[in-house]
Amino acid sequence: MGGERAPLLEVTGLAKAFGPNPVLRDVSLLVAPASIHALLGENGAGKSTLARVLLGMERADAGAILLGGARYAPASAEEARRAGVVLVPQERTLCAHLTVVDNVMLGIEPLARARLGIRDRSRARAVARAAIALVTADPGRVPLDARAGELGVADQQLVEIARALAQGGLREDGRLAARLLVLDEPTSSLGQSDAARLFERVGALRDAGLAVLLVTHFLSDVRAHADRYTVLRDGRVAGEGDPREIEPAQIVREMLGRALDDTRANADSRASAVPEAARPDGGEVVLEAEGVSGVKRPKRASLTLRRGEILGIAGLVGSGRTELLRILAGLDPRRGGTVALRAPRGIGLLSEDRGGEGLMLGRSLAENVWLSPRAPRFARPRSVLSEGARWIEELAIRARGPEQRAGELSGGNQQKVQIARLLREDFDVLLVDEPTRGIDVASKAQVLALLRDLARAGKAIVLVSSQLDELVTTCDRIAVLRRGTLDPPRPASSWTEASLLLEASS
Repeated sequence: MGGERAPLLEVTGLAKAFGPNPVLRDVSLLVAPASIHALLGENGAGKSTLARVLLGMERADAGAILLGGARYAPASAEEARRAGVVLVPQERTLCAHLTVVDNVMLGIEPLARARLGIRDRSRARAVARAAIALVTADPGRVPLDARAGELGVADQQLVEIARALAQGGLREDGRLAARLLVLDEPTSSLGQSDAARLFERVGALRDAGLAVLLVTHFLSDVRAHADRYTVLRDGRVAGEGDPREIEPAQIVREMLGRALDDTRANADSRASAVPEAARPDGGEVVLEAEGVSGVKRPKRASLTLRRGEILGIAGLVGSGRTELLRILAGLDPRRGGTVALRAPRGIGLLSEDRGGEGLMLGRSLAENVWLSPRAPRFARPRSVLSEGARWIEELAIRARGPEQRAGELSGGNQQKVQIARLLREDFDVLLVDEPTRGIDVASKAQVLALLRDLARAGKAIVLVSSQLDELVTTCDRIAVLRRGTLDPPRPASSWTEASLLLEASS
């Protein structure tokens, strides 16, 4: 698509390094107008850095960028927005207590009287209405005066996109001026039906003339919706083309530099090297919940978890999976039922929202690993850094060193920092919520292999994942949470991805 038209975005020979570490090396990229262009690659491949350069958050060391045929080198995010290049970040950034209008216009509120700081509410409403109209087929689906926290996850994502489009401003004809929308892992927190509806609207934006740069790890999304794709590996372009004409295995090879089967074999060999511990049919019970209900979800959930097993929980977005884990961890109130924990070393939660509550992104990797109510109140900086360095080596975290800020790491490496903190605490029970969300294929294999290793070493794990294949291949038993009610678990060997999806959506 767009092969005969001049590209909207043309990147040539782009290079960027942080100190002695090159991150982008001679990267070239063409994005056609009115197209969806997927950007793929492992964590640390350079995708985020390329996006940050396009969005004015970083300056390239070499190379050139043309936008609409004109030289483009934004010195700030504001300059990028004025040029019509806008971003929807992976992590949700809406203010739950504000209305849709206020969220869409946050930071760009028009003023009726600039000197007095009085907002032009009618113009703000007009811009918000135009942005929401672009992202919803039904104008009444997302009421402008509804609070963002009252919306479903999928509708919140639509508001995020509307806000990004509004950042580009309005043209003289009243239409939004955004030209390039960068979507960073837009479906990582959505179920399949919500993701399908989201891409229906993204397709409508493309048809209306908007170019979309889709940063994602979901090959199925790329094959179903992207017009072109580009793979980055180690900061270089490793492959590009029409995803409907290229086999998924070929794209994976371009991402990894090797076959996916090799990665899985390596992960399996690491897992098998750990001695067998107690199995789910004979290990001691360390966690038991009976008839648990939350304020909204779940409605009723009962489970028994034994030492040495991984219990998977499948379900659609909104079924109450995260709420159940937070109740078991004691973070959210329990309206009914009982929870019995028989674990001397306690229970730990790996949050699905690693940017919001799982990590302090502005603090160092070492400080995040050290963070714990059990840690000494006072510690020598050398001890904290030494502990961080130990876990960098232990979990193969790709970082410049323990002093690097967690927010500068790729998604997969941020996830490893969360896991490192749990392992340092040596909890008996681990509640793991979407551990592979927004991370690449190789990092997924590493994280899942690590969970299997921990179970074999005697940890008891509850795993929530929207990736049904991960549940089938990683867990010992799987239970389905649907409409707030947790069904009895069955052996993972009795499930397939299709049967899990059917059960969860029935």
